[in-house]
Amino acid sequence: MRMRTYLISLILFLLTLSLHAHKGGHGYRNTKEWSIDGNKIEASFLAFKDGLVFLETKTGELVIEELSAFTRHDRLLIEDKINRIKSINQVSGNSGIFVAKHERGLENNGFSMNYFLIALSAVSFFIFAYFFRRKRMLTASMSVASFLIIMVFACGNSDDSGDTDDGAEDDDPIVSSVPANDVDALQELFGLFSNVTTDFDDTYFYVSSTGLPDHDMMVGITNWQQQVPIPQDYTGGNSWAFPIQPVLAETPLSSSEHFLRGAIAIAVNGIPVFNPLNNRGEDALAIGELDQWGGHCGRADDYHYHVPPTHLEATVGADQPVAYALDGFPVYGETTEELDEYLGKFNEDGSYQYHTTDTAPYFIAGMRGQITLDPNTTAPEDQILPQAMTREVRPALTPLAGAVITGFNQIDTNAYSLEYQIGTDTYYTNYSWDENGLYTYEYVDADGTVTTATYQR
Repeated sequence: MRMRTYLISLILFLLTLSLHAHKGGHGYRNTKEWSIDGNKIEASFLAFKDGLVFLETKTGELVIEELSAFTRHDRLLIEDKINRIKSINQVSGNSGIFVAKHERGLENNGFSMNYFLIALSAVSFFIFAYFFRRKRMLTASMSVASFLIIMVFACGNSDDSGDTDDGAEDDDPIVSSVPANDVDALQELFGLFSNVTTDFDDTYFYVSSTGLPDHDMMVGITNWQQQVPIPQDYTGGNSWAFPIQPVLAETPLSSSEHFLRGAIAIAVNGIPVFNPLNNRGEDALAIGELDQWGGHCGRADDYHYHVPPTHLEATVGADQPVAYALDGFPVYGETTEELDEYLGKFNEDGSYQYHTTDTAPYFIAGMRGQITLDPNTTAPEDQILPQAMTREVRPALTPLAGAVITGFNQIDTNAYSLEYQIGTDTYYTNYSWDENGLYTYEYVDADGTVTTATYQR
């Protein structure tokens, strides 16, 4: 009798162990098949830190891969896991590491719950064996009932614990990565402008130009710093560049608190687009510094926009970008769709794009993508790298009070004439340059007096 009793107890105990181990068991989290650089691997998600994904195979082997090595589908799943972990554990967005064992609470906290259930089962077995051997059947039956309740609880725990991912995307996944820019489409888009050339490598798409657009300039400025547009050498190593594969920033930087130096985007006609705030933190459009095309000249006589050049839609089409931010995301014209706090939106394919508005801050309220800041600059007068550099010819001048620019004409191949008025008086700034980089400026007063200055670049 004693041997049979212990044999029954042993069978029940082994049955409970099997229940704890079913559906992949509690010894490790449920695995799934991941696609990494075209290779398949069966593993469970462990953690994410600094762009690296940590996986564990069924044999306990640790696999570490960059997030970018996974397919887009798997990247979405990983990011969703990270955000669920953050949400459940109230992890700060600056912690930088997200571990799967915190994702669901007690039942996923190592083996603690499983050991607890097994211990209860063992106690039930011994109670059953003791009273069964003494023919106290009621008490033995109660121990069996307790054992069955524990088995049901264990089964439910096994079903719910670990990762129950079946490979399907959630209804509204948190996007961690976005599609890469289509290089062929970029070349076609920028190629619509004859003064723009492009190139690319594995990381960046490069845009080269002279910095002079093929449209009129300067007319309409009422707050003028006496700068005029001259060509810039945005070529070779000084070309504009933005990443082919944008990456979403964990903490986007606000444009009202950053980027008061340099460009934040490059227009499809090769002209840089600066922050809507000038280097003094003022709304350049609101204070009359911009012309009818949203641009003006900086201290190096470099022409650039401070709002997206939506007039370029006449050339590229209303459904095409008018610029690309230096984080790699496109900038479109206005839209009736709802925009996020950065003045952008996600599309169904996971891509992201900025849009223009007719009120401040006009575009890119915050840089949604990852960027590199120039370590030699500090906020708010910091700038994004890589950044094409300008070359000035003459010293920067001061604002000319009361001046309104009324005309700007090209009078020769390398010669322009700018007309402005102060009250009822008309003035001109005529300038030209030769092939050796000698610049000649003629300043014509209202009475016809001409002052000439030359500068060698």
